[in-house]
Amino acid sequence: MKEAAEFIQTLLHAATNTHILHWQTKSYAEHTALGAFYTELPELVDKVAEAIMGKYDMTFTFKDSYYTPAATGKEELEALKAYVQDERRELPQDSEIQNEIDNIANLINSTLYLLRFP
Repeated sequence: MKEAAEFIQTLLHAATNTHILHWQTKSYAEHTALGAFYTELPELVDKVAEAIMGKYDMTFTFKDSYYTPAATGKEELEALKAYVQDERRELPQDSEIQNEIDNIANLINSTLYLLRFP
């Protein structure tokens, strides 16, 4: 389940990155939207991770890596949206697991809405 571990790790890094971008923005609307995003994302990622580990009776091994934030919150979320859309195909296709990934995609989409139309 190397792909699942990388997916989980990337999403957790996205929470850290959006937290950093939350501090760097000069826009109150972006500050607020990113604040809600980085607060909600880890719990959703935890649900995906635990669903996979529970279903397949396994744990993850994580790489020693980190990706740096994009220049803006909108760029970070656009890249994350594309990443989730592409990489979810490589993850278990069980409906209950994909449902949890849908919740992450919904959070990304709703946050992008707030960033595009402050």
